[in-house]
Amino acid sequence: MTDATSTDAPDAGTLVLKVGYRGAGFSGFAAQEGQRTVAGELVRALETLLRRPVEIACAGRTDAGVSAVAQHVSLPVTRGEWEGLTARRLLWSLTALTPPDISVMGAWRAAPGFSARFDALGRRYRYRIKCGSQPVLLADHVWWLRDGLDVGAMDRAARALVGEHDFRSFCKKSSAEGRRTFRCLTGCAVSRQVEAGEELVCVDVAANAFLHNMVRIVVGTLVEVGAGRRPESWVADVLAACDREAAGPTAPPEGLTFVEVQYPPSALVTW
Repeated sequence: MTDATSTDAPDAGTLVLKVGYRGAGFSGFAAQEGQRTVAGELVRALETLLRRPVEIACAGRTDAGVSAVAQHVSLPVTRGEWEGLTARRLLWSLTALTPPDISVMGAWRAAPGFSARFDALGRRYRYRIKCGSQPVLLADHVWWLRDGLDVGAMDRAARALVGEHDFRSFCKKSSAEGRRTFRCLTGCAVSRQVEAGEELVCVDVAANAFLHNMVRIVVGTLVEVGAGRRPESWVADVLAACDREAAGPTAPPEGLTFVEVQYPPSALVTW
């Protein structure tokens, strides 16, 4: 494949990749000077494959330590890349060029101008909590609590968060300064699940978009209810306060996984 030129401009279409990664080894998704990041590794691999500079957009920036099984990234591609790259070569090459804690899971075609970030209709995260005995296979992907939680109380309290609200209480304080903090939660549920032989408490949160640390603060707040330190009605009071100091602690990052992105029907076609 030849290098891109001005006559082969990157506007033939958009390559969209589904990517998974284990968050423990990364300083988050977004590129940072001198830090190992998911974006940094992906850009390095794509530039090696395509032999040109690339810029990528992602469906949602994850913090240091947060994992993903459904991150989506997009980048414009040239006519030669659109027509010449097979799915087999694309996926095999990126698998070889990325480290073991990143998995390139699928590839799609989208129209010129498509953005993994701005064309996303919704995102969903799952937060995993292990209560009681120490976790085994999921040790790096749960928040371990020695005492049990009242899952029913947590789930009932979580219902106050569903809908469009000002979530200023549920985001990192410095990130909310001068910014609109309204978001629409389409779902927030707490349930017991079994994964890899572990009995877990899972918090599933879906929204059109999220604020910085939003899911982790929601989880930390719901755990205060589940542990019996706060009544169920307190969560609605926290939401109404529009003050980060009113909410519970920020849950640790290792329990959080980015699990789903929704796009308009027919926006993505298998590569």
